[in-house]
Amino acid sequence: MVQDKSLTFDQSSIIAAIFYSILATAGLFYVNLGGAFLSAFVDGLGVERDVAGFIVSANKYGAAFGALIATFLVKRLDWRKTVKLLFLCLIVFDLISTQISNPQTLILLRFIHGSIGGLSVGFGLSIIARTYNPDKIFGMLLVVQYSFGSLGIFAVPRLVDAYGYGAVFGTLISFTLMTLIILPYIPNVKSPLDKNSTNNNLFKIPLNSMLILALCALFLFQASNMGVADYAFELGKDIGLENSNISNILTIANLISISGGLLVYVLGTKYGRTIPLIIGISTASIFTFLLHYSENVSIYFLANTITGIAWGFTIPYLLGLCATFDLHGQMAALAGFISKMGLASGPLVGSLFIMTKGFSFIINIATISLLIAMILSAFVSSKQVDN
Repeated sequence: MVQDKSLTFDQSSIIAAIFYSILATAGLFYVNLGGAFLSAFVDGLGVERDVAGFIVSANKYGAAFGALIATFLVKRLDWRKTVKLLFLCLIVFDLISTQISNPQTLILLRFIHGSIGGLSVGFGLSIIARTYNPDKIFGMLLVVQYSFGSLGIFAVPRLVDAYGYGAVFGTLISFTLMTLIILPYIPNVKSPLDKNSTNNNLFKIPLNSMLILALCALFLFQASNMGVADYAFELGKDIGLENSNISNILTIANLISISGGLLVYVLGTKYGRTIPLIIGISTASIFTFLLHYSENVSIYFLANTITGIAWGFTIPYLLGLCATFDLHGQMAALAGFISKMGLASGPLVGSLFIMTKGFSFIINIATISLLIAMILSAFVSSKQVDN
């Protein structure tokens, strides 16, 4: 009999938390490359910024579509076999993408790639939501994403300069291969909460007004942050920085930003969710607004660093808040869909206005949206505590 390797690590161990986090990152790792992913198309493919924004947004809207499909399937399919197949498909589409230079064809390919990746992330988030302390693992998720994202932000611009835009897809393939290697060792989620899941209607999603408000807050938070973050490289170019200098600045900022996710992993819900959400989102809004003064390189660095910390600190609590609305991981998968919609919509809005209204308009819209997200999430969180 073959030994079940999935029992090697205890679900509550830090190694298990890291493995869960890698699982939920692989399908969407390009998001963690931030502006380096978008700039790879500008510098390596030679397209305009708005076209690069459309390519990136296609990837993310595909991810949103895949995450939506995951919402209906997470209780029906064997997650380990499903994500293994999905990861193999991701590698195939990344390999094909290295050979394509036509932007329209890339938009189609990246939408399909995003759909597959979003489906895998939906399964990953649903698994985390069904662990015994999801907020802490969501915190570790941000630590993993920032750690590997920092390496990517440092390496990808240099690889693109040396080998062309295809290098960015090679980076994605490498991360997916690593996830496939650790997949047999990721602990199963053995929970009595799963027992009745097969009795539910496949297309039933138990929505209520509080959940909808929480999802709106998540959408606005993700759209605001990614709408600015995806253009961080281009903003650096506009203030006269070289690619290598921008890469160094954003790599250091990302590494420091790991502290946000680490803090959540340490604190968990010791102080509830309402206060952390208010602190995290208000901080993000203040330092997003400070990007107006990016001609000062110190402010450019500080604003990117603090918004990164705030993002890493806030997202685990937003995802944890959504996960409280159901016990099977289905709402976590739905939150994954809404999150991906936000991640896609931010850069899309940016691409529509970057050439006509510039960065200032994008920064203002992001700041206002963050403040609305803070009000909505704090209200829902306080009501959940009351209930």
